[in-house]
Amino acid sequence: MITHFAGLSLNTVSIQGVKQFYHYQLGFPIQSSSKYAITFQPTPDMTLTFEESHEPISPAHFAFEVPYSQFDVLVDQLHARGITLLTWPDGEAVKAFETGINVYFRDGDGNLLEFIAHHYVQEKAIAPSGNWQILYMREIGMPVDDVRELTQWMRETLQMRVRDESDWFNFVIGGTAHAVVVSTQRRWIPIQMVALPPRMTVTFGVQDFGRLLQMKEQLDDQEIIECSESELIIKRCNYIFRFVPSTLAMDIPEHLHLHRNE
Repeated sequence: MITHFAGLSLNTVSIQGVKQFYHYQLGFPIQSSSKYAITFQPTPDMTLTFEESHEPISPAHFAFEVPYSQFDVLVDQLHARGITLLTWPDGEAVKAFETGINVYFRDGDGNLLEFIAHHYVQEKAIAPSGNWQILYMREIGMPVDDVRELTQWMRETLQMRVRDESDWFNFVIGGTAHAVVVSTQRRWIPIQMVALPPRMTVTFGVQDFGRLLQMKEQLDDQEIIECSESELIIKRCNYIFRFVPSTLAMDIPEHLHLHRNE
């Protein structure tokens, strides 16, 4: 049912600040902008939106999948653009794991970004986008007090799969979208940042939107924010989830997205 992350919307304390970082440093194209909001288009299939807020911000974590064959080049590019890479306790910024490699950095609001590459991802299946050759947004962190509650709902209602289910940390997977459902008592690596729940809207692309609309019968009226033929917006575990018909065309076997070491 779920094909990919089609969008992520976060709060910011500075529209100009995110514009400087995401547009001028990272080179993300601007889809739209106003005095109080700005939307970037990292890939043709997903958007990244920031809305100005006067409330305290809890940093979010999200990760972009990039080509494994180009990872070293992209890390050099981060250095060249003056982006500070976060280091592990051993002083290293780039960390290899069984199925790939990753690197972390932060924006001006403290959001924890990650470039991650897996050797099993078929790079030719999706056209890379922009300076960073981004394939897709792979991960969005979702800290919650009750990991099993959100995990179970995503599995049963959204028909997503769960890897290594626990009360502490789960990957809940649909297509290329990996929801990182994590306890608020856990900390984000590599800098042990407290996993506070951010105010955000996560947009999923949905392959069978008609079937998804049927699920509204399973929801409480208080959960449904908007429901139409083009989108369904609900609130669950204090997160806003938006579902739109998927226009994504890719052919990556589902089993290729079940592997990741943390």
